[in-house]
Parts: sequence; structure tokens; C-alpha cells
Amino acid sequence: VRQLYALVAATLRYAPVLEKLLAGAALLQAEKKLPPQLAKVGEGGAGAGPAAAGPGSPSCPQVLVYDLLFGKGLKCGGRWKALARRHRARLEAELARLKVQQKVSRNEDLLAPRAASPAAPQVPRYVRVNTLKTCVDDVIDFFKRQGYSYLGKAASVEDLRALSGKKFLLDLHLPELLAFPAQTDFHDNLLYASGHIILQDKASCLPAFLLGPAAGSHVIDACAAPGNKTSHLAAILKNKGRIFAFDVDTKRLATMNTMLMRAGVTGFQLAQQDFLTVDPGDPKYSKVTAILLDPSCSGSGMVNRLPREEAAPSAQRLRALAAFQRKVLSHALSFPALRRLVYSTCSLHREENEDVVHAVLQEQGSAFWLVHAFPSWPCRGLAAFPGAEGCLRASPADTLTHGFFVAVLERRGEGAAAPSSPPAAAEEKPQPGEGAEPGAAPKRRKRKKQRVK
Repeated sequence: VRQLYALVAATLRYAPVLEKLLAGAALLQAEKKLPPQLAKVGEGGAGAGPAAAGPGSPSCPQVLVYDLLFGKGLKCGGRWKALARRHRARLEAELARLKVQQKVSRNEDLLAPRAASPAAPQVPRYVRVNTLKTCVDDVIDFFKRQGYSYLGKAASVEDLRALSGKKFLLDLHLPELLAFPAQTDFHDNLLYASGHIILQDKASCLPAFLLGPAAGSHVIDACAAPGNKTSHLAAILKNKGRIFAFDVDTKRLATMNTMLMRAGVTGFQLAQQDFLTVDPGDPKYSKVTAILLDPSCSGSGMVNRLPREEAAPSAQRLRALAAFQRKVLSHALSFPALRRLVYSTCSLHREENEDVVHAVLQEQGSAFWLVHAFPSWPCRGLAAFPGAEGCLRASPADTLTHGFFVAVLERRGEGAAAPSSPPAAAEEKPQPGEGAEPGAAPKRRKRKKQRVK
């Protein structure tokens, strides 16, 4: 579903360009037998009935041409692949002509700049440097050689909001995160293809960062696919330790395995298994001290990349999701050696966030407490219960990220930090450019990873 969603979103982004290519190549005129409901732009895709039709949906030819010229190649078969390939030369010639006409060399330069909407703030393109393969300084140097202008470490969210053109910044909160203007596309970039950088929203980087397992730890990623958080955990562990990652979807796990291998992750074990069926008493998990739990949720915090708004989840669906989330969180807390857990969702709803955490903490009694995580983070949990401000929230308007929720739980007992103490992972970490004036280049540090050329 996510792959289809991404394909439709990308096709819509290139829709004006695709319309020009289809018109210039006269593909629709050449294919007289193409059904009108598939040929007509804005009337939904194949199999879409009248209820699905409406402005903002790509036509089937647009999707085919996008995948042929800009995507990863045609994945369909039969008559549609044959149709697209039959006109490939004509379409490629029209694309070349369009580039010459607009005096550009890259496909993305054909896109018109997108105006920001006050109702939907544009989220920057965040790039996490994969420290298993490289370092921040080398990646910055690489982008500078590609013509990007590095502005140093951001001093505020407003610095991120002001990004434009080919300028980029080091994030003000996370030490291995770079921020580029929203329209920047790195899917064809060498660093992305080689696993040196991970395209991951800033809010999505918070769970692994706040879990902060020490090198050598045994960690569980309970609902792991597509794997960005798993690779982030591996980078924090420096590939020393073990990660047990679970997901129920075979295809998603296969994709995740490819992604982790490309990122240079080792010491992980993938399992096609519902996390709720995992036995906490199994000896193989006896050393698991940290769990990252990002369960299924309503997804209401995801910045909608499609023009049409999605329907809000019903009260019944929210109740069902919250019941599942409480169950899986309680299950995660039952692992005997567990010391620290991060619970996160990409939901804006209190029912899936503060209410779930509060209910499970009450159920656990005094066994676990809610950490006041990352004190410098500006957006805190809703006042649903005493201490809920220890949770973190994120939103496009306030933090220039997707909508997100994070809570950090720790086991009480000998050696546990006092409730007033910030957890180690949430303390401010030294970053490139620490102590420098805003806009200054960061100080160089010793490079231990392979240099990006």
C-alpha cells in the first residue's frame, strides 16, 4: 500500500510535466482503443469507480509514463507494459525536447516551485547521515561539491522554515540530521543509492535517538518495517549488539532486509511474526534491555502528500486502535530485563497517545515511570494526566515535521535515574558547529568512516 501511495503521490507531483509529455508525444491520440475512463486525467486510476473519480487523481497513462521515465521502471505486466514500451522512444524524445525548451538538465528542474500554504506548512526534506558508512562532515563536503550551499547549524525552527534553493542546514536538535528545502529530491542521489544517507523525517528520528541504547545492547524493534528506525538504532549501537526486528508482512520484511544491507547494518535478526506472539520468557530475549515500539496507528500526523484530505478516523476505529496499542505496550513492558522503552506513533489523537501511556502506567503500578524526555524539545504532551508534559509531540506548524508523539518509559529500581533527571539519550549532544556563530561551518573532527567521493 505504501509503495502504491508513494507512486501516486510522485505522479501527482509531476502531473503538469506528464500532461505536457503525453500531449507532445500524442500518446492518447495514438491509442484509440484506450478506455476513456482510464485516459481521462483526474478521474481516478484503473478500477476506480465513480466514487473514486475527482480532480487530483492521476490518470493511468500518467502513472505509466511517470514509472517509465522518472520512477524505478515498470512493475506492471501485460498490455500496459507493452503500451508504454511501444511509445518509449517518442516519450523520451519529448522529455529531451522539454528540457531543452526550459533550459534544464535534471528531471526535477522541470517542476515548478511549490508555494507554501499557511494551512499546510511545508516540511523540509530531512536527511539522516548514516554514521555506519560515513560522517556528517564528509556528507556536507559532498553536497557542497554538488553545488549546495551549507549555512551551518540552524539556530531555530525559523532558520529551517526559511530554507530555499540549494541551501541546507545542520538540524538544531539532532546531531546527524541535515535539512534541505521541501522540494529537494534525493532518490537519484549517489549517497542515497549507496546507503550513506537515509531519507527520514525528523520526528521519525526521535524514537531511536531517545531510546539511545549503549553499544553492545540487545534491542527489540517491535513493529519494524520499513526499517528506517532499525537502521538508526544500528547506527547508535555502532553495529555492536543485537537487534531483534519484527513485522507481520513478508514483502515489507524483504524490502527492509535489502534496505538494512544497503545501510551496512549487521547484527540484526528479522522475524515475520506478530510481536504480541513473541514470548518474553524466551531465553534469546533474556538480555533485551531496550525496546522501540512504534505500533500501527491512525497515521493522522502524516503530512498529506495528496491534494485531497483523508477522512478522519471514526471514534470506533480510534477505540480499536487504542485497545491494540495498550495491549502491545503492556506486552513490551513484560520483557524481564527491559530497562527502557520508547513508545511512538504518527498520530495526533490523544486516545492513541497520552491516554494509552497513562492507562498502561496505571496498570503497571510503580514498576515503570514516565521520563521527562528531551527537555529542550519545544512541544510537550497534552495535559491528560499529571506528568504528561514529559511526553513529546511534533507537528508541521510547530516543529516543521510530520505529526508525531513520543513517550519514554523506564523501569524503576536499583540503578534507575531519579524522575527529575533527564535520560542520557535526551541530554544535549555535541554537534558539528557547537559553540560557533549561527551560519558558521562546523569544526572538523577526525574522520573514521569511508570518505564519500
